Amino acid sequence: MIAEVYIKLKEGVTDPEGEATKKALNLLGFKNVKRVSSVKVFRIEIEGVSKEEAEKEVEEMCKKLLANPVIHDYEVRWVD
Repeated sequence: MIAEVYIKLKEGVTDPEGEATKKALNLLGFKNVKRVSSVKVFRIEIEGVSKEEAEKEVEEMCKKLLANPVIHDYEVRWVD
């Protein structure tokens, strides 16, 4: 099983990487770009457990390491 975990900043949290990228794109002539947000993706392959156990493990991974609940939201997508 493969889980893709998307980590993004919560609404209202400053995204300096996204802002710098937007500025650079605008300077390169891409004037229609109004907003850029950075998103981090972790692709995690899990073996030897049921789908339910894998879901629980990935949730724990997010809460313990991958996402900071103060500033991040996350979404888990399962790849078939």
